[in-house]
Amino acid sequence: MLLALVLAASVTPVPQLQPNDPDPNREELRVFISVDLEGVAGAVTPEQLGPGGFEYNRFREFMTDEVLAAMEGAREAGATHFVVADAHGNGQNLLIERFPPDVEIIRSWPRPLHMMQGVEGGFDAAFFIGYHAAATNPEGVRAHTFSSANYAAVVLNGIPMSEGGVNAAIAGHFGVPVALVTGDDVTVQEMVELLGDVEGAVVKEALGFHSARTLTPEAAQARIRDHARRAIERLDDFEPYRLDEPVLDLTFKNYRPAEVLSYLPIVERPDARTIRYRARNMEEIARFFQFVGNYQPGLSP
Repeated sequence: MLLALVLAASVTPVPQLQPNDPDPNREELRVFISVDLEGVAGAVTPEQLGPGGFEYNRFREFMTDEVLAAMEGAREAGATHFVVADAHGNGQNLLIERFPPDVEIIRSWPRPLHMMQGVEGGFDAAFFIGYHAAATNPEGVRAHTFSSANYAAVVLNGIPMSEGGVNAAIAGHFGVPVALVTGDDVTVQEMVELLGDVEGAVVKEALGFHSARTLTPEAAQARIRDHARRAIERLDDFEPYRLDEPVLDLTFKNYRPAEVLSYLPIVERPDARTIRYRARNMEEIARFFQFVGNYQPGLSP
């Protein structure tokens, strides 16, 4: 009995993680960051984008540095707390040891809100770092929407969407405006046309799907830092992008996924390669995307 009491007294309870506990002496200004890799300065081909590429490890560093630059600029303008969603590839790209201890990072898949997991926690602004153009855009480096292998088009309420567009609508569902987008010139133009005068940091000029005229990492990070600072200084200029009762039209590159998904009673099939899903809100759209992109009969564990 005595041994049990000694052991119990010697065990320190594991603290519960409280997302970004605010400093009671400082006004809180929270920023959510979703980060991709295709839009990072210098990224142009698969050689930079995944573990099999000879430049991938270097570009993980550049990706991390662009996020850190955005955070530095935001802090200069008064931002106090950050949640960062690693939203590229396997979701395990960012070098997490490089981040300050007050930052939380969301990693790996699946997760209900996809590239925007964490935004539901309540934020003053969202930053999109390293983003790229839509699958339906004939220009833009590595232009695709969520899956270059599977999806030919993603359309919400009749509007062809990039990942940034879909994610802006998810953020808007939770009342969070997009304040900053970084990537190539085509990407930034797409987002400005959709959202209005958001801050856009162009880090490379698209020359083709696999080519660009790019800033160096150092120059790109300096530009991102400046635009992040201005984004926080201009917070009153931005409004959440809201889509009520969103309707998703998802066009596949092949027939069979549309055929099989149309067996679900919640799914329509307006043409051979397209399915339509009518949702109550963007949270349901995000969850549906995760189902379509991740479900396999043999999933384990």
